[in-house]
Amino acid sequence: MCEYCGCQALETIDELTREHDEVVRLISHLRPAHEAGRVARLAEVAREIARVLGPHTQVEEHGLFPALAGDFPDQIAALEAEHRRIEAVLAEAADGTTPSDPAWPDRLMAAAALLRAHILKEQDGVFPAALANLGTEQWEAVEAARAGAGGAPARPAA
Repeated sequence: MCEYCGCQALETIDELTREHDEVVRLISHLRPAHEAGRVARLAEVAREIARVLGPHTQVEEHGLFPALAGDFPDQIAALEAEHRRIEAVLAEAADGTTPSDPAWPDRLMAAAALLRAHILKEQDGVFPAALANLGTEQWEAVEAARAGAGGAPARPAA
């Protein structure tokens, strides 16, 4: 993931990046489950991904994206649309049951591929743009969004 611009030196970006790393780790569990036809495992992983993405998306959409939307309206709108598409597929497993639609596993795999590409756009585009364009007041708004989302996730044990 991105390390070239220095944006991860900011705690907020570091937290968002760690969440991305966790999502990518979870996505890696999907292919084996999909190939084995383990739909219940796919649903379990989808719920884990949604658990990480919920607060993460709040920080982006209520803090980071509004601060960048004035300069990058089309890009931010596209990222938000991708959030909705990914959330819709993940939501099919949100109630703790295994989706019965036989097409759901393939939709989940497509959403996971979209999510991986989405993460790269954020890390290689949004985060460096935020570092270059946001002022103190805007970073404070991002921090407020993080606080409202429940704070950063605990760091994994080393």
